[in-house]
Amino acid sequence: MASDREIFEATCEHRKHDRFLYHASFTPALWQRLKQYYRTEDTAAITAMMGLFQPVTVNPVAPEHRPDFSRYFTDIEKVPGSFINSCGVLEIPAQYYHFTGYISPLRKATSLIEIENFPFPPDSGYDETGMKEKVAQAHQQGHVVCTAVGHIYETSWQIRGYQEFLMDMVERPAWCECILDRIAASRMAIATSGARAGVDYIITGDDVANQKSLMFSLPMWRRFIKSRWAKIYQAVRSIKPDIQIWYHSDGNIEAIIPELIEIGLTILNPLQPECLDVVSVKKKYGQNLVFDGTIGTQSVMPFGTPEQVRQVVKENKRLLGYDGALILGPTHVLEPEVPIENIEAFIEACRQ
Repeated sequence: MASDREIFEATCEHRKHDRFLYHASFTPALWQRLKQYYRTEDTAAITAMMGLFQPVTVNPVAPEHRPDFSRYFTDIEKVPGSFINSCGVLEIPAQYYHFTGYISPLRKATSLIEIENFPFPPDSGYDETGMKEKVAQAHQQGHVVCTAVGHIYETSWQIRGYQEFLMDMVERPAWCECILDRIAASRMAIATSGARAGVDYIITGDDVANQKSLMFSLPMWRRFIKSRWAKIYQAVRSIKPDIQIWYHSDGNIEAIIPELIEIGLTILNPLQPECLDVVSVKKKYGQNLVFDGTIGTQSVMPFGTPEQVRQVVKENKRLLGYDGALILGPTHVLEPEVPIENIEAFIEACRQ
């Protein structure tokens, strides 16, 4: 049987192959149900039994970066379970599934100087030791290898505050550009490290759309977000010309798909069927893109029957995967209400 890497290469080259790669991820509560259902605490064994596509992630080691972010939250009472993440954002329990709420360190900034002096993630000094060897070993074992680059826009607004960042885009563009540039520089360092190591693809993305449209105007997306990803994609391609570019955004992003292709995108995720006419998008842009996802987590996975799940997978193979350029998966992490029978139906249909 062909290895995952051989299937991945055929998928990216739009060649028909003997099986589709497929994946799924689960919230902690759903993982607990799966462990009880399969009578094991071994999540790796469950993943292997399901046959899920599991690329190997190889990232550089970030330099020492432990600033004291607590000074940004002296007026906030730290509730049990809260923590400050590596970007300085205070995450608090949201009392809703696995989600957390964000309290942004720069939410009260009153000057550009305050923003410039913020301890952003490092943009140099990443340790690439052993990355090439890890990639070579994974390839020898037939695995696909990626580097997880992260977000630019999402991380930026989390540091500044969502409403504050959107207002900055209109009223104080220099403020948001300062944040975007610093975050983009750190992403550039990670992405180029992966390219030098020889990974098969880089994982990038930003949620820039709601159910119906972009969250802001197309000119704003071009200025603030597209331009920065374009530089990163160009840089990794200059190092490894055949590297694949994977990009995630929820929602209806059809307006920016042609321009994502223009700057180098090759794998688009997740293509929510509740937000997009996925078949129409395939007809327009399928010759340039691999689709990754396409199985609705707002519809068929939680609320359909097992037979409906099997039918959706079968139809997506026929309508979206006729050229081989399809990786099947739920369009986001599966939440606790998803029936295990539907997960099994998804796995069964993907394997057929």
